[in-house]
Amino acid sequence: MSDIPILFEDAEALVIDKPGGLPLERPRAGGESLADRLDELRLGFQRAPVPVHRLDADTSGCLLLARNPKALKRFAAAFEAREVEKLYLGILAGALPGQEGTIELALSKISSAEKGWRMIPAKKGKRSVTHWRKLASKGGLTLVEFRPETGRTHQIRIHAASGLGAALLGDPVYGTGKGAARTMLHAAALSVPRASKPPVAARAPLPADFAALGFGDG
Repeated sequence: MSDIPILFEDAEALVIDKPGGLPLERPRAGGESLADRLDELRLGFQRAPVPVHRLDADTSGCLLLARNPKALKRFAAAFEAREVEKLYLGILAGALPGQEGTIELALSKISSAEKGWRMIPAKKGKRSVTHWRKLASKGGLTLVEFRPETGRTHQIRIHAASGLGAALLGDPVYGTGKGAARTMLHAAALSVPRASKPPVAARAPLPADFAALGFGDG
């Protein structure tokens, strides 16, 4: 029996509450990954489930797994068609003057020997849109709800830093990396439509490290 919380389960899908700090694939330097845990998530099924989309290692919360190849193909198509509703919560290392808005910053990937790869705003980059709403502020930190319309790599992280002017707390790439043991981003809810069945829908409770900073669930 897996100790990873199951948020949704049926014959086609699992949605798990991925712990923050657990990468999907085995790191080059070694250490545990979700790939090492997929067999225990079979839960009686013949096949091990397969992740449909990606979450950064630090990001906690809703991760969709497909239980068979046909479901994987359909779910992947829903993500590609932007039919999936995703809600994230992030703690920003700073205050925000506004209450809500939309960030539209095209993003491009760059790489250097010194810093490795990262995303940057670029006019000729890929269109990227994130809707945001301020939920609470405390001690110089701000809890923000993010609803990404597109699904670019590191989209919320770079949109927070460059679009809102305040990076996610603990982000080592787009912020200072200080103030938290991980980048404080949580995939709080996920809804994936299905043609002939109710949608795959799940919500993940706020993790303990969010609560420890004074932001309770709800």
